Amino acid sequence: MTLSVDLFFSFRSPFSYLALPKTLKLVKEYDLAVNLRPVYPLAVRVPGFFKKANPQFARYVVLDSRRVAEHEGIAFRFPRPDPIVQDMTTLDVAAEQPYIHRLTRLGALAQLEGRSLAFTDAIARVLWDGSVAGWNEGDHLARAAEAAGFDLAAIDAAVSSDPDRYEQVIAENEKHHAASGHWGVPTFVFENEPFFGQDRIDLLVWRMQSKGLTKR
Repeated sequence: MTLSVDLFFSFRSPFSYLALPKTLKLVKEYDLAVNLRPVYPLAVRVPGFFKKANPQFARYVVLDSRRVAEHEGIAFRFPRPDPIVQDMTTLDVAAEQPYIHRLTRLGALAQLEGRSLAFTDAIARVLWDGSVAGWNEGDHLARAAEAAGFDLAAIDAAVSSDPDRYEQVIAENEKHHAASGHWGVPTFVFENEPFFGQDRIDLLVWRMQSKGLTKR
C-alpha cells in the first residue's frame, strides 16, 4: 500500500530547498507519495516576525543553510533577487509581494494538478542553486517549468485569471500546517505527526517503516 506524507514548503526557505534532494530520493526508493503543499514564508504569514525574532536567528539560518548544503553536496546560493521584498536594514516587509505571491500561487496550481513536487523542485533550483542571477528575468523560470511538464505562460495566465482560487489553496495549506503542531518549513506531516526540518527525514522514514513503508 502506497503511503502518503504532506510536505509544507516555502519558496523562500533555504531548508525547504535543501530538503528536496532527499525527498525526491525517498519517492524514487520507496512506495511513497509526497504531497507538497506550498505556504507563504513567515515574513508574510506572521507580520513583524523578523522584528520580534532574536537578531541571531537570521544570521544562524545563513550559516547553517550554507553548511548543510556543503555537507550534502547541494548547489546553493541565496536567491537573487530575494523572493520576499524586504528592507534587510529595517526588516520591514513590503505590502506588495509580486515574487512570492506568483511563486506560491503557481505551486498551488501544480498542487491541484498533483504535480507540485516536480514543479517545485524545478523552480526552486533556479532560485537557489546559484546558476543564475535574476531568476525572475528572461526565460529561466519558463525553461524550468517546461522541464517539469508545465507551460509557464499558460499557468501564469490561469493564476492571473483567478488568483483567489489559488489563495484559497494556500490558505487551506497554512491551516493544515498550523494544525499539524508546527509553524516552520519544511514540515513533513505523516498521520498527523509533524517532522520539522530537512534533518528529520531519517526519523520520518523510521516512523513510516513502522507503518508499512516498503521499497519500490
